[in-house]
Amino acid sequence: MPETRLLWVVVLFVFLVSCSSTPSRPPSPSGGTASTANARIWKPAIGDRWQYQLQNRRAFADTGGINVDICAQPFSGGACVRPNVFDIDLYGTGGGLATKAVDAIHAAGGHAICYIDAGSIETYRPDYPRFVRFDRACHGCLIGNPFSKVFNDENWANINNDQGQRDFMLKMNEERVAKCKEAGFDAVEFDVVEAYNSSYRTVGWHISPQTQLTFNSALAGIAHRFGMSVGLKNDLGQIPELLPKFDFAINEQCFQYDECDNLKLFIQAGKPVFQVEYRLPPKEFCPKADAAKFSSILKSPHYSLFDTPYMPCR
Repeated sequence: MPETRLLWVVVLFVFLVSCSSTPSRPPSPSGGTASTANARIWKPAIGDRWQYQLQNRRAFADTGGINVDICAQPFSGGACVRPNVFDIDLYGTGGGLATKAVDAIHAAGGHAICYIDAGSIETYRPDYPRFVRFDRACHGCLIGNPFSKVFNDENWANINNDQGQRDFMLKMNEERVAKCKEAGFDAVEFDVVEAYNSSYRTVGWHISPQTQLTFNSALAGIAHRFGMSVGLKNDLGQIPELLPKFDFAINEQCFQYDECDNLKLFIQAGKPVFQVEYRLPPKEFCPKADAAKFSSILKSPHYSLFDTPYMPCR
């Protein structure tokens, strides 16, 4: 009997040791492991070619208004090349979600970035009345001056939070990101996210750099929670602080205004820079873009974003 009792003690000890030798991995906030959640997010690579088409064409009705077959000779010469990353609007032809366009992009082997105007309020969006109601309830605390003379159908949004404006703007953007996810997008571009650098001219109230960082960081978190990568649009001055939170950069006209240096931090971190010029000839910016490893293209000098004109640097 003592030998039997001793045998059971040894068996129990071995069982307990084997159970405790493999530590469990802490779950991520989404319920799975952190690595599994991260693996679900598509992230573009340095060297990916991109197309910026925010305006639909009826000629491409079968693909949701987007020219998924566009092929153009690059400035560097040679055969025509096709983009594999398309930055398009959340809404497609007819005012519905751009699901048809996203499906067409995926069928062609590409990925789709969902454009959202996060820091301004556009009068032509279906959710515009909700911004107006909030603004009226707080006696004009939300909707500011027009973004510019060119884009006078959108107004700066107040992202201070003294009357809950930032909370409201983040809620509205979260609902839009949910629609991006519903439409099948792979990533999000949040536009107009540098009010702190423009308030002295156009906004009508003061936005501090820290307020902007808080807002932009929250936007990045929203995209990631929905399983999508996120691009930082412009906001060049805050790239050092925001770089860890964003997966790629989107920039307009940094070569024209000689302000590309901070964007190189994305490349150094292994994250691509999708860049567009409107009014510089390719010979003036493409050699610099190629040297910096930016994915740069030329679009219309009138700032329209149809499928053409389209010229990639390489």
